Amino acid sequence: MFAAGGDEHLTSNTVASSTYKLRTTVLQAPYGDLTSCMELAKVADLLAFVVSANSLYVGDSSSPIDEFGSQCLSVFRAMGLPSTAVFIRDLPSDTKSRQELKKATVSFLSPELPEDTKFYAAETKDDLHKFMWLFKEQHLSSPHWRNQRPYVMSEEASIKPGDSIGLCTLIVSGYLRAHNLSVNQLVHVSGAGDFQLGEIDILKDPFPVSERKKIDAMDSDDNQIQIVDTFVPDPLNQEPLLVENISDPLAGEQTWPTEAEMEEAHENNKQRKLVKRLLPRGTSEYQAAWIVDDTDDEGNDSEDDNPDGAGMVIDEKDRSEYGSDGSDMDAVSHCREKFDEETIGGTEMGDDENLTNEQIQAEIKKIKESNAEDEEFPDEVETPLDVPAKKRFAKYRGLKSFRTSSWDPKESLPPEYAKIFAFDNFARTQKHVLAKTAELDRGSSKDCAQIGSYVMLHVKNVPTDVASKLCHPSRGLPVVVSGLLQHESKISVLHFSIKKHDSYEAPVKCKEHLTFNVGFRQFTARPLFSSDNINCNKHKMERFLHHGRFSIASVYAPITFPPAPLIVLKNRDGEQPAIAAVGSLKTVDPDQVILKKIVLTGYPQRVSKLKAIVRYMFHSPEDVRWFKPVELWTKHGRRGRIKETVGTHGSMKCIFNSSVQQHDTVCMSLYKRAYPKWPEQLYQI
Repeated sequence: MFAAGGDEHLTSNTVASSTYKLRTTVLQAPYGDLTSCMELAKVADLLAFVVSANSLYVGDSSSPIDEFGSQCLSVFRAMGLPSTAVFIRDLPSDTKSRQELKKATVSFLSPELPEDTKFYAAETKDDLHKFMWLFKEQHLSSPHWRNQRPYVMSEEASIKPGDSIGLCTLIVSGYLRAHNLSVNQLVHVSGAGDFQLGEIDILKDPFPVSERKKIDAMDSDDNQIQIVDTFVPDPLNQEPLLVENISDPLAGEQTWPTEAEMEEAHENNKQRKLVKRLLPRGTSEYQAAWIVDDTDDEGNDSEDDNPDGAGMVIDEKDRSEYGSDGSDMDAVSHCREKFDEETIGGTEMGDDENLTNEQIQAEIKKIKESNAEDEEFPDEVETPLDVPAKKRFAKYRGLKSFRTSSWDPKESLPPEYAKIFAFDNFARTQKHVLAKTAELDRGSSKDCAQIGSYVMLHVKNVPTDVASKLCHPSRGLPVVVSGLLQHESKISVLHFSIKKHDSYEAPVKCKEHLTFNVGFRQFTARPLFSSDNINCNKHKMERFLHHGRFSIASVYAPITFPPAPLIVLKNRDGEQPAIAAVGSLKTVDPDQVILKKIVLTGYPQRVSKLKAIVRYMFHSPEDVRWFKPVELWTKHGRRGRIKETVGTHGSMKCIFNSSVQQHDTVCMSLYKRAYPKWPEQLYQI
């Protein structure tokens, strides 16, 4: 295509034409290899699609774009399309038919491509010359995420043995694009990981556009590399390669108090010794804990409802009308004695006393089949018969309000959080980092390679087996080395806005192994999915990624500053990876709280207006007393609380804020914080 302006015996994909005053690198994307097409599109300045005019009338499809082409287009749109052109082949020689067919092709393809896409006939050499003259004057656009970082696409790549066993120096030569690159910066080798630079050599341009420079280059020794300048990193200013934080296992340990401190604490406790006073009927234990008096009255019986003296933790902030409105509680108190008379057996449960575990499970299953609605209530779980509920659900707690109740983001963090990094103010840090990049472009630093120069990067301490795979001729792809902004090698918790791809039918389960393509990076992650709550600082975990709506995917991964596109691939044995989801980076925040919700269900056995005896939510009185502080709700919109246990099989008396139906289902919502899975191996090449 470009041989007319230069040497016809090409040994490189790059051609410099003095006729068009243009240097061009042409790479052909392998058909059917989605991953390779993605990697080439990440560095392309112009995407050229080739279409046959005959494809409009051949086959059953109404579009000239086949299934693989549609996949590629959807991925390219998600990543951000650069400038785009379409070459139309197989046009008829008749001028009228040629124009009509070209017009039909444009009308078919225009809805799938950007508005500024150019269409060119590509039948003869004159057509290609015409394209080159127009292309020379065209203003090329590129995705914003790519313009934030310097990058080099390799013209040549080789390996130099390193000082350590198993490590080598990867040498990559190519043109520096987008920004200046400092030798003190960290770089990312696509598919391999993050590394430090050992040296940057500025070379004489091997493909000069000027005719005079081209003659000078031909007169020089072809086999000799001409180094114009060399930059060596400064050990004091070079950014360290930090991936994981080195934690101190004793950092959280508490020292033993001295005798003086213990004596002081004992005196303070004597002065603060207060006793609860008598409480009005219906007051919960949580309220009682905050109502104190200075008297030493010993007649306090506020804990009579809970003889164990213990219960589940519940956040009572922003109590509902049921909990704070005295009229409801008065109505409940008024009906208390009548309720005891109307419920047969009082505190006895004769119907369930003699049932075996198998009979209880069979009856629960029967009721579930007739009442449960799995799609509307996907969080329902069974309370085990063989394990106490307070032990099985020990990590869960109740929330009075999911939106307004507080949850400490620093509480009971997993060991992985000791390895990650966090920002006090992520937006301010990003602004500061981008300002440093802009300053690097403006200044003439002594350790900085200028944009547009032909450079040789010495990437040190690359694993030899990884470098061998990158440089192997069978790979057929250029090696891409991109500069990292400050902090971008460190691991943190990244949150992506993500949507399941329309072409992917298989379920995408939470925490399964997926391949994330984020900008120039490609790594393995095990994401945690959650709902995107705009007006809430807590997010509800989702067990699967659902079609037709956006969710949040949270992963442990190297920090990246937005904007950054996301392409999620699912590897399949013996096949090309499938596009599972697309999206973009939202934020980096380890303190974002994601809660896993479960719903315990019970069924009314006897109902009397505001009261009911509920069974099968728990199977022991101890569990009923443990979960007594947690609020109840029903699928028909009632709110209530547990009054007391009934019998020995976990039945309980409950009071609600309105009449309860016999066919209603009583529910209890419990929550615990969930975290992503730590990846076993970040890069798979």
